[in-house]
Amino acid sequence: MKVDVLDVKGKKLREVELPANVFEAPVNVDLMHQAYVRQMANARLGTHETKVRSEVSGGGRKPWKQKGTGRARQGSTRAAQWVGGGRIHTPHPRDYGLRMPQKMRQAALRSALSAKAAEAGIVVVDEFDFKEPKTRVMAEALGNLVGEQTALVLMPANDNNYNTVSRCTVNIESAKVLLASYLNVRDILSFDKVVLPVKTIEALVAHLG
Repeated sequence: MKVDVLDVKGKKLREVELPANVFEAPVNVDLMHQAYVRQMANARLGTHETKVRSEVSGGGRKPWKQKGTGRARQGSTRAAQWVGGGRIHTPHPRDYGLRMPQKMRQAALRSALSAKAAEAGIVVVDEFDFKEPKTRVMAEALGNLVGEQTALVLMPANDNNYNTVSRCTVNIESAKVLLASYLNVRDILSFDKVVLPVKTIEALVAHLG
């Protein structure tokens, strides 16, 4: 698949061939869904907690004698049926994490990128070479590249250029900057366009096999 390589002004410079094994892979919807569910589950903290009857304060004494009062027998005022009592069948800290083999995760990412490429959602830019981190400069560049659509910008490496682009984009609500090695299904599907500097293509091939 050939796509145009643009500069930050939106002008076509040349064409580049996107690797077929990454951008023309079979689209497996079930695999992408599994990867998405795993990502969302692993993001859960699982720190919710409620107190059972042994953890709430009070209730050390039997409220009334067992027999002769005409009322139901009670052992403690901290039982679940009492106001201020413990809770039953309520959440406690747990790990929501799900496991998924690396090859399946990579296949899910290839499927997501291929689906995005099939709908012309991949935009290749020659490079982002900003002298200083100005939001206005990045906003103009994204306007030239994707118009009013949202954009996920993938950078090849964690270097000074990545830091500059990140600082330029942090105040732009419709865009997000991410390292190619941190690519995930949720972000691919959440944005209208995926913007790739040319060097990022090689990083994606190395990351996704």
